[in-house]
Amino acid sequence: MINLKKLQAHRNRTFNLPPAKRVSSPAQALTFINKRGFTYFWPIKGIDLPSLWTAVAGDRPVADKHDDPGHITWGWKDDALDKKMWYYAKILRGKATMISLEIAPYFYALSENYGSPEEDYLIAYHEGRLPQSAKQVYETLLDKGSLNTLDLRKESKLSNAKDSEFNKALEYLQRDFKILPVGVAQAGAWKYSHIYEITTRHFPKLADDARHITESQARAKLLELYFEMVGAADFRDANKLFGWGIEVMKKAVDKLVESKTVMKAEHPKSSGEWIAIKKIT
Repeated sequence: MINLKKLQAHRNRTFNLPPAKRVSSPAQALTFINKRGFTYFWPIKGIDLPSLWTAVAGDRPVADKHDDPGHITWGWKDDALDKKMWYYAKILRGKATMISLEIAPYFYALSENYGSPEEDYLIAYHEGRLPQSAKQVYETLLDKGSLNTLDLRKESKLSNAKDSEFNKALEYLQRDFKILPVGVAQAGAWKYSHIYEITTRHFPKLADDARHITESQARAKLLELYFEMVGAADFRDANKLFGWGIEVMKKAVDKLVESKTVMKAEHPKSSGEWIAIKKIT
């Protein structure tokens, strides 16, 4: 049985909630991310995962006011985009995710990239897994180099496409570790636009670092970090977060249970198939 008091105390520590001191500098933000392996940038409703916002601003909704102290995280994130402090892109469930450079290869090992940026996307496209709009965006970056969002849309010949089509292309390519934001340009009506680049150009060692990691090893590593962060989670929530599919997730979880890294448990107030670390039972 999961001990709810132990679970809350554990999450207070991993989510950096009181009595822990709030994160108050970019250096502390880097430490926060590196210790956990990956976090969200913003807290996402309905998903239990540490976020940089919560570590800085506390357990409260993201403020609408731009001058809220918690929004200092926005500047840290933008300033770090070109410094390779961490890997930042829309990854988990298509939301802004921050990944330590040590753990990024484990994510990359699960992507549909095989070490040839000029060919991998074509294989995915011909097999019907890469949308036409995403192909156009990717080929534009391959040919032109890094571009801000406005120029990228124009050069990709997607200016007349719906905003949703272009944004989905960007999200798809980020989730598959093909592109990522590497800076900010003063472009557009708001004088704010992300600059995108091919992932393997910005992180040229990433593919090689991921090459020796098997899919089984990658899933085991990411799940171990996840359960250590959240303490306990319903199987369905874990599967939604990573999007691996029920059968693949079940196999990965069962291997962790066999290795006694986690255990199957009951939640005193919630039904479902719960998995927990030993220290909170």
